[in-house]
Amino acid sequence: MSIIFRSPLRTLCLVGSEAILTYISGMAALYLRFVSEWRDVFFNQRGWAKIIVLILVVEGSFYLFDLYELRSLSDPRKLQLSIIQATGLSAIVLAFIFYVFPQTKLGHGVFLLSLMLMLGLMTFWRLFATWILAHPRFAERVLIIGTGPSAVSLAAELLQNHKGRFKVVGFVGDDPQLLGKSLINPSVVGLVSDLGTVVRAHRSDRLIVALEDERGKLPLEQLLALKLSQQVTIEESPTFYERLNGKISTKGLRPSWLIFSSNSRQRRIYARFRRLADIVLAFIGLTISLPVMIVTAIAIKLDSPGPVFYRQERVGRGNQIFKIIKFRSMKVTAEMDGPVWASKIDSRVTRIGRIIRKLRIDEIPQFLNILHGEMTFIGPRPERPEFVQWLEREIEYYSQRHLVKPGLTGWAQICYQYGASLEESKEKLEYDLYYIKNQSPLLDAVILLETAKTIIFGKGAR
Repeated sequence: MSIIFRSPLRTLCLVGSEAILTYISGMAALYLRFVSEWRDVFFNQRGWAKIIVLILVVEGSFYLFDLYELRSLSDPRKLQLSIIQATGLSAIVLAFIFYVFPQTKLGHGVFLLSLMLMLGLMTFWRLFATWILAHPRFAERVLIIGTGPSAVSLAAELLQNHKGRFKVVGFVGDDPQLLGKSLINPSVVGLVSDLGTVVRAHRSDRLIVALEDERGKLPLEQLLALKLSQQVTIEESPTFYERLNGKISTKGLRPSWLIFSSNSRQRRIYARFRRLADIVLAFIGLTISLPVMIVTAIAIKLDSPGPVFYRQERVGRGNQIFKIIKFRSMKVTAEMDGPVWASKIDSRVTRIGRIIRKLRIDEIPQFLNILHGEMTFIGPRPERPEFVQWLEREIEYYSQRHLVKPGLTGWAQICYQYGASLEESKEKLEYDLYYIKNQSPLLDAVILLETAKTIIFGKGAR
């Protein structure tokens, strides 16, 4: 899951601060290299614009090496290694840019010196920023209204996976006998009837309503007073969980969350724009990838007997069956005993099949499905009818993923591993439902960037 999208404010601050540090490194290198002439180079030779090129390359490299995935960088050694790798990639990309566009060079040795300065500055800054972001004093103080399984489950999620961002200060219930009792680690610190006092006493920043049954229990007057006084942010547990994890929990899911998720007129405009974008991008994709497709087709024919392409039934929008087109990556005898999910080490995959799956080349012919209107670039991955029938029986709301067109890539693909079991399919469904509810140009852009990163590093293929 993209932490960039889930923690936009923290990531934005980090990106902004590092852009400033990179600019300072470029300015310092410019001064050290030219000394008395640095003003002329900076203003008259557009040195300021050339340093912006440096910033874009560096921050792009940081993104590729997951340096904005805040939760995954708690290990200082891993952090330092990622910074060195990202700086090395920046040097290679800049060398290529200078070769193709010589006018972007600032002067001999300036960019190399600025990268060296940046490496030292960034390492120190990142270690400091990681410590700051993980410090309990800077965590958001959360008070949970409720003492049932939903409230405890939410607290466990925050304690295990979001320690640096949130501190659970306690639970608020309506049973006096639970006062002071520890439910998981935080205890019940107050009663619903004293909500205002409890919020002030524990200096709470956020109230999460996680009641099992809200009817007759929700302290509406006190919540309204707190809301109007702007003392604390108030949020429902499902909404908070969705925003925090980038998925919709199917436990206790209410259809109204999907029905009232967005403006229908905006959705219609967005759908029309997407169809136009699909046609243009698919045509461009087929044109650009034609040489790769020719080489792939020859390699498949030489590697194993059988056709170059294969067509397989999949379930699309509105449960309509269509045939997906892919490069053949398995032996022709792969499914003699019936359809099965692919596994990590799959003996049915050919030698060329392993390569084209790793690089996602086997998916290129699906541009034809997109042009035909059966698929789109971004959406839930289409599943086989045999699996869909079973999954719809076993997983509530599974059929909802067929409300939209299936996609070449999707939110579930970048956030979760390949789904090859019932439990993994449930997890992927939660991400698919999140996308169906929240689809937007911004979310689409994030998915495309993450997909590009996945292809470059060959993650998650089977």
